[in-house]
Amino acid sequence: MQTSDEIKKIVKEKYGKIAQQSDKRKDECCCGSGKSEKEISCCGSDKTDYSVFSDDYSQLEGYAADADLGLGCGLPTEHAGIRTGDTVLDLGSGAGNDAFVARALVGESGKVIGVDMTDEMIVRAEKNKVKLGYANVEFHYGEIEDIPVDNATVDVVISNCVLNLVPDKNRAFQEIHRVLKLGAHFCISDVVYQGQMSAKMLQSAELYAGCVAGAMEENKYLDTIRK
Repeated sequence: MQTSDEIKKIVKEKYGKIAQQSDKRKDECCCGSGKSEKEISCCGSDKTDYSVFSDDYSQLEGYAADADLGLGCGLPTEHAGIRTGDTVLDLGSGAGNDAFVARALVGESGKVIGVDMTDEMIVRAEKNKVKLGYANVEFHYGEIEDIPVDNATVDVVISNCVLNLVPDKNRAFQEIHRVLKLGAHFCISDVVYQGQMSAKMLQSAELYAGCVAGAMEENKYLDTIRK
């Protein structure tokens, strides 16, 4: 069984490579859906289709194509009750996809903070922010188990297909609780499973990077949140 640090290292490497790919390379290689095994093999041994759960963002206000790497598994901003003037925290913000949609909802008077543990994603998100000219969006390097945000300063926490990648989910939800204001809330899209998962899958860091092995059983996931 891989340690927490080993899992994080593999996740960072996988998502770092994705962040560095151009859109053309992404479509031609391992991150694009509907590719044959021969086409996917150009990325080496990683044949994970990271876009398999991805929803269509293109009709949402604030959508930025350069920030959409096809890595989500839902549309948390559509269900998060984000209001004008809110401070929104996006955990695992990647290239900024959800953060920029959230920015359209909070407006000029609000603020959006993105946190990601992959350097390459932060670099790409910052480039996208500069291109869009947003002064009230910021991106920070950090881990969800130790969020670099002050206590009780956030109105809404969102996260899209990222909590499943976090080894210590108890700690992650403790941190979410810490940064939320009294009476504030979170909205998360994530991967869970029902029934049993084989020991081989649960121990695979490759599958962890692809969101499968890191997923929790649905009832255990909800119990973790309640605690």
